[in-house]
Amino acid sequence: MNDIKYIKGIGEKRAEKLNKLGIFNLKDMLYYFPRQYEDRSNIKNISSLENNEKVSVVGKIVYIEENSPKKGMTITKIDIKDNTGYLKVVFFNQKHIVKVFKVNDTILAFGKIKKENRKIEMHQAELEKINTNSNKNLSLYPIYPLTYGLTNKELISYFKNIIEKNNINIKEYLPKEVIKKYNLCGINYAIKNIHNPESKEALKISLYRIIFEEFFILQLGLFLFKGGSESNTGIKFKIDKRLEKIKDSLSFKLTNAQNKALEEILIDMENEKPMNRLVQGDVGSGKTIVALLALSNVVLNSYQGVFMAPTEILARQHYISFCEVLKPFNFNIELLVGSLTKKQKGIILEKLKNNEIDILIGTHALLEDDVEFNNLGLVITDEQHRFGVRQRNKLSKKGVSPDILVMTATPIPRTLALILYGDLDISIIDELPPGRKKIETIAVDKSKRENLYKTLVRNEIQKGRQVYIVCPLVEESEEIKVKSATELTYELKENYFSDLNVDILHGKMKSKEKDDIMDKFKQKQIDILVSTTVIEVGVNVPNASLMIIENAERFGLSQLHQLRGRVGRGSYESFCVLIYESNSEVCKERMKIMQETNDGFKISEKDLEIRGPGEFFGTKQHGIPELKVANIFKHMKILKLAQQETRYIIEKDPNLLSLENKDLKHYILDKFETVLKEISLN
Repeated sequence: MNDIKYIKGIGEKRAEKLNKLGIFNLKDMLYYFPRQYEDRSNIKNISSLENNEKVSVVGKIVYIEENSPKKGMTITKIDIKDNTGYLKVVFFNQKHIVKVFKVNDTILAFGKIKKENRKIEMHQAELEKINTNSNKNLSLYPIYPLTYGLTNKELISYFKNIIEKNNINIKEYLPKEVIKKYNLCGINYAIKNIHNPESKEALKISLYRIIFEEFFILQLGLFLFKGGSESNTGIKFKIDKRLEKIKDSLSFKLTNAQNKALEEILIDMENEKPMNRLVQGDVGSGKTIVALLALSNVVLNSYQGVFMAPTEILARQHYISFCEVLKPFNFNIELLVGSLTKKQKGIILEKLKNNEIDILIGTHALLEDDVEFNNLGLVITDEQHRFGVRQRNKLSKKGVSPDILVMTATPIPRTLALILYGDLDISIIDELPPGRKKIETIAVDKSKRENLYKTLVRNEIQKGRQVYIVCPLVEESEEIKVKSATELTYELKENYFSDLNVDILHGKMKSKEKDDIMDKFKQKQIDILVSTTVIEVGVNVPNASLMIIENAERFGLSQLHQLRGRVGRGSYESFCVLIYESNSEVCKERMKIMQETNDGFKISEKDLEIRGPGEFFGTKQHGIPELKVANIFKHMKILKLAQQETRYIIEKDPNLLSLENKDLKHYILDKFETVLKEISLN
């Protein structure tokens, strides 16, 4: 569609401001929706106005005054009158007011009332000329997200001009059957009434159409580009009887939730259709052992399995635990990580190609082109949100339609999981193994820090326990005034714990350094480990009983929950202390949530509400279209209808090749352009 600068009334300078909002052409403009609507139908008489209320007043201008009390400041005052009294509307540095409005004009003023004694004022109000014959649309005033130098009024005028002066005709892309089935209005009606509503009813109808469409397009796109359109013929695995021997050899019994998840996985594996399953569970719920058993069944069926972890520390930890559990069963397990020498890597790659490795555990190093499997049957990615669409595809293409299992210890609200993983079935492990202690969480402001180190930290170490202290940064930053890990390590050694072993761990270290530090911590050679979020996921030290998080306000709720999950892994009473420096309401709310619950699913719901789906799950980075109007909390019923229709269409026409779905497919290709570029890089 047209470049925005060529639209009448915009031009090059205004176009630059619109570009900052992501508006480059007419299509971008039409799909730049208001974030809310102000109801200006609450028109009150001047005599009945209350302090601080936001209202509309209709009256006649009886007096206009403009003066400049000091250089660079202009104050404009307008007196308006209705049948009941007078109201003074005050503007600061808005010289255009006296050019636009004159005495005897009838206007609508909308704004917040300031009332002291008998004086009634409205500051920085929105003014609109009206005439006695036209009262149209006083109630619905769109409010748009803005950028510096661009006003809401300007945006409204652009939209009014575009809709009234241009013959907008967007080609309908939803199939006629879908529109009819869900009683949706046409796209042109929806766009027009979202920007310039004829009535409340017209706006309601239009929003319903766009909300349904956003959920529907997102779901369909994810089905197509994250596995839905792939081959339906995979590997049919048997459930090997020897798997029970491996289960029986474990030093613990699986929980009911673990057994249920494993059963769902094994049923999928028996099916000829490739498995696409997400296993999500809270910190410490035991997803790894479920993954180990699934991989064991693959090996017992004479196939290879691969397990990709997001960090080298975690990959090594999994490698050690897999070797320990499966040692009696003579499985060949290897570790492939970036820190291996060229010679070590070469030996592993040769063995892998010759089918001499049953299970390969590794990091992003697994994605390299020279990593070739002989007979890959199962791909597992741990902490799936750390890996993009491209990476998931690349790993699975190292086999012929292998089964796919993705795992996350970041509990995702089921609704969001259904959106982001439209192609995956979901297993939830929502039960902790017996004996796991609840972690007591305490939030304190920075003034309590010193006392905390002298009492709680000392007490835990005297009991023989160990302590994590997490900072958001490795080194001190001039831009961000927060305590860094290096700064804190020095301070702790010098001022508080000169008699103890204090060390540091961060992501900038070489892999061998990190492994050495973690080994020392596990062997109880380090009392206090100061770290960045490199220890966020999966690190398992049962003797650590205290987690202190500095500048806790700088972390998301789900990240705080992940960090908290590094303690409480043994049989000891455990604590998590959040030290915060902000006094904002958002900070207080987040600290309160962390103290109230240890339930990762509840925490993730709250985190999602506060941060929004894009930021919460990194969808912005993965090129997944954002939901502009739809909200998975407010619009749950519409979401379910859209999901239902998505499944119906995919079953009938998996690749959207039919004539009736032609326009729909083009629209999805356009929306998922970034994802397509990612996939094409394979």
